[in-house]
Amino acid sequence: MNRTSSTMQIREGIVLGSEKPVLFAGPCAVESFDICMEIGSQVKELADKNGFSYVFKASFDKANRTSSGSFRSIGMDKSLEVLQRVGKELGVPLVTDIHESYQAKDVAEVVDVLQIPAFLCRQTDLLLAAAETGKAVKIKRGQFMAPEDMQYAVKKVRNAGNDNVCLTERGFSLGYHNLVVDMRGLPIMRQFAPVVFDITHSVQQPGGQGGTSGGQREFAPILARAAAATGIDGFFIETHPEPAKALSDGPNLIPLKKMSEFLPMLKEAWTLGRKFQDFKVED
Repeated sequence: MNRTSSTMQIREGIVLGSEKPVLFAGPCAVESFDICMEIGSQVKELADKNGFSYVFKASFDKANRTSSGSFRSIGMDKSLEVLQRVGKELGVPLVTDIHESYQAKDVAEVVDVLQIPAFLCRQTDLLLAAAETGKAVKIKRGQFMAPEDMQYAVKKVRNAGNDNVCLTERGFSLGYHNLVVDMRGLPIMRQFAPVVFDITHSVQQPGGQGGTSGGQREFAPILARAAAATGIDGFFIETHPEPAKALSDGPNLIPLKKMSEFLPMLKEAWTLGRKFQDFKVED
């Protein structure tokens, strides 16, 4: 199986698919400027220390919450203002999700990477709108999609004239309220574009707490090490100083205080995986 030679340019000096892993990390949602800065500043310091390129992540709108009673957003304009301030003060690129085609242009004026949620990875108009902004496009593999079928989502973006695209793995649905990661999918998808592993949502239990999603964060280090060992290009982690008080996805967030141990472990596993990524057993 051949590895892709493609890359995704995020910002000058930050390239997904290079010899340095990229870390996309932050809170699940934009809760406040203070929370975003607390998380972003600590993670940036740890990312720099451990040899990761860093991209700050937070969703300006959680449009796919299980229940309409769950927190969704502090408002699009206010959230984008927070993201812009965080990016400027920390000097880091930004990534956030878009859910509707009309959002792409305005969001692209603030962030460096537009993320396509897993549920929406087949939505052609959304992919084209993101591609046409000229910003990097990060597509999450749908929980219902075969890894090899994600090449068509990549082609939609590239056919629109944008080669800055990557794929993200977050597990596939196995029964109700359960996700399983097939590690074979990582090298399969990496034939088509650089690949990021979503550590946080791979341990999510969608809708598993009766109107909200649950999670099994105890398995996050195990899946993270396994994915890193395949030699992928980057990692996606949502973290929070107090996961139990987070306004979204608390059960599967990595506690911020554990990131100082999590990132060195992840980098060591990634380095070992890259060392052996070209080893083959085929005739």
